[in-house]
Amino acid sequence: MMQQYLRIKAQHNDKLLFYRMGDFYELFNEDAEKAAELLDITLTQRGSSAGEPIKMAGVPFHAADQYLAKLVKLGESIAICEQVGDPATSKGPVERQVVRIITPGTLTDAELLEERGNSSVLAIVLHQGVIGLAWLNLAAGDIRVLETSVTHLTSELERLHPSEILLPETLDLPVALDQSIACRRLPEWQFAYDHAMQQLTRQFGTHNLDAFGCAELHAAVIAAGALFEYAKLTQHTATAASTEHVLGHIQTLQVEQPDSYLRMDAATRRNLEITLTLRGDTAPTLASLLDACSTSMGSRLLRHWLHHPLRDRTALQLRLDTISGLIATQPKTLYVAIHEHLKQIADIERITSRIALRTARPRDLSGLRDSLLILPKVSEQLTASTATAVQRFIAAIEPDYALVQLLLAALRPEPGAILREGGVIADGYDSELDELRSLQKDGGEFLLQLETRERERTGIPTLKVEYNRVHGYYIEVTRTHSDKIPADYRRKQTLKNAERYSIPELQAFEHKTLTAREQALAREKTLYEQLLTQLTTFIVPLQATAHTIAELDVLCTFAERAHLSSYTKPIFTDDPVLDIEAGRHPVVENQLEHYIANDIQLGAITREERRMLIITGPNMGGKSTYMRQTALIVLLAYCGCFVPAQHARIGPIDQIFTRIGAADDLAGGRSTFMVEMTEAANILRNATEQSLVLVDEIGRGTSTFDGLALAFAIARHLLTHNQSYTLFATHYFELTRLVEEFSHAINVHVAAVEHKKRIVFLHRIETGPANRSYGLHVAALAGVPSKVIRDADKILARLEQETLHNTPQQTLFEIIAEDETVLPATVHPALEHLAQLHPDTLSPRDALEQLYLLKSMLYDDTDTT
Repeated sequence: MMQQYLRIKAQHNDKLLFYRMGDFYELFNEDAEKAAELLDITLTQRGSSAGEPIKMAGVPFHAADQYLAKLVKLGESIAICEQVGDPATSKGPVERQVVRIITPGTLTDAELLEERGNSSVLAIVLHQGVIGLAWLNLAAGDIRVLETSVTHLTSELERLHPSEILLPETLDLPVALDQSIACRRLPEWQFAYDHAMQQLTRQFGTHNLDAFGCAELHAAVIAAGALFEYAKLTQHTATAASTEHVLGHIQTLQVEQPDSYLRMDAATRRNLEITLTLRGDTAPTLASLLDACSTSMGSRLLRHWLHHPLRDRTALQLRLDTISGLIATQPKTLYVAIHEHLKQIADIERITSRIALRTARPRDLSGLRDSLLILPKVSEQLTASTATAVQRFIAAIEPDYALVQLLLAALRPEPGAILREGGVIADGYDSELDELRSLQKDGGEFLLQLETRERERTGIPTLKVEYNRVHGYYIEVTRTHSDKIPADYRRKQTLKNAERYSIPELQAFEHKTLTAREQALAREKTLYEQLLTQLTTFIVPLQATAHTIAELDVLCTFAERAHLSSYTKPIFTDDPVLDIEAGRHPVVENQLEHYIANDIQLGAITREERRMLIITGPNMGGKSTYMRQTALIVLLAYCGCFVPAQHARIGPIDQIFTRIGAADDLAGGRSTFMVEMTEAANILRNATEQSLVLVDEIGRGTSTFDGLALAFAIARHLLTHNQSYTLFATHYFELTRLVEEFSHAINVHVAAVEHKKRIVFLHRIETGPANRSYGLHVAALAGVPSKVIRDADKILARLEQETLHNTPQQTLFEIIAEDETVLPATVHPALEHLAQLHPDTLSPRDALEQLYLLKSMLYDDTDTT
């Protein structure tokens, strides 16, 4: 057995080998040690090899999915080795074979996949200076390719977010890969162009790839070919001929054009918190806010749309018109009725893929059948709308009648969960199976009839026909009637007071009955395999149906959000303009009881075109929220969703850039300031006049004058060269002077007022620069001791005085040392006043007034040191 194990393991050295032995999957040697550590299972040992004990660990085969899911999340790949031989005829160990390979990027099992998330594998090649990308979502049967530059590779990786990456052995990427993503190095020959063309043309049954629009995309084709080779090997490990159509649900190759989507770099996707917060949580995010989808297919498509905002105005307008139609229908809003039916729809997309891969389980097929029966009810609801954009779904979700009838005829209403336990195929579907089941079900009736006939034939009234597990079926006759035993009775067992016999008819029945269950299970398995083969002819229409349901689900979700949260339909224009009235941050407003909406106007709004808003104002005043809400409104509009605003008119936007927040990259060896400047460089080199740029507090990671100089130069470059739609937030008030030099720069500020030495944030954007930053007030709100705040206030006054009189530049330490009164060792005024009071001479009214006075002197600060 170990010789057999080692031969198989040698072919899969880079994977954990789950080796089937009876009711367990066993792992040996290094695999056992690794699995014991990762899965927290017992490590044992059995036998020895070369004088060393053989280490061993295992998991029950019926509970293997939970262990596989954990390993996959840790980035491990697993080879599943099953017994394929017959133990009754095997000489030596039963023949075993790796029947499937599970990797993080090629998952299709419902137990291993995240229900509302995708898993994909990405191949990367560098060919003649061009980066070729090909990525496959095996559970959806979707493969796409793209050619890009090294510059954009990081942003593409952030957009695609693969679970697994394939690379040639010798490729040295110029960018760092996420260490949490499983990375596989494949032999160079798998990335040969001729080999790739052969793989792809064989898969799609074409002479070349011209029909897919990738004839000249050599780098992308090479990546796609390697990807197909890898995916085939993971799903089937037999001969090359048997892998020919193992990916039959992949019917086409889609080419993505770089300008098809509104581009966002990696920093932008993180800062806008589309699907993950900056802390890495799944909520509160834009996706968590919007996702009211009834199906897991819809949730996955929603996340895809949010990361792939379209620039195709025709497609966007169709989505927007559909939302209008779903909202307009009365008396019951149409999207509500449709969502109620969609909740009963199974994951048709993934079930279809499992049918193609021949891994679909009985409950998958019954779920598919029941879902198809729901679709006519959805179609009936859609007829309530007269909008053409809504009615287009009616024909698209019409189920194939032949498919429905096949599933109704073949499957029981509630089939068994596991094929090997039977109870899957419906009665009446197959006469041979019905006969085998009848033998099991009607055996008792046959025995009663046989017993009656034999009593009449022999004249023995006490004759019994019975069964036990040791001797099988028998006829029992007491010794008092032994003289009446017919000649065809054959003695089977002798008891004290009776004899047990058998006859040919009973022996034939026994043979049939005892083998009927085994034969029935084998027949069910054969019929089920035949059913999967029949269903493969419906893969393409099923994929189309799944996509249509997912799209309808997302648009109903958009309609619900628009209706319940007062979103408005954006207006697209060819004019260079970004005009938003009473815009709101969709996520933040959902967390607050009252949200202050704000306008934004950029582009050709007035005779003087606005290209930059220089935003000043206090920390916590809402500058970042205002900037992010602008980007999110644009993003939602380009996803075909209504937006949180009273009015939104949006011109062509090609990219969104953000430079927000501060964080170092310790793993990459970059300081906070280095990260900041890297992101700024990306913006300055790639932003165009159709880009939306958000810059928040640039230059704060270095000395004051270095930072100010950089911020000034960056802002001026954005105005003169990039000419993007720019929101530039800063605490450098010197930057507000840019409006004197550039007419298309406008000063705005976040309003705040001071009341009784405390700051009140109004969260309202007003024209003009802020008069102060209120930094000390925010520090007080954060809990900085009052003594520190008072000292800082005096230092600030001195610094402002020095600046006012244009004295030569002095360092902070020089100013403090020059005047020791800046940091006097004073007693708090409240304590001085308290020391002068004589409580015994105060009336109750006077004492109460003094108490109020002391409280006002403390400014509600409990720190009296």
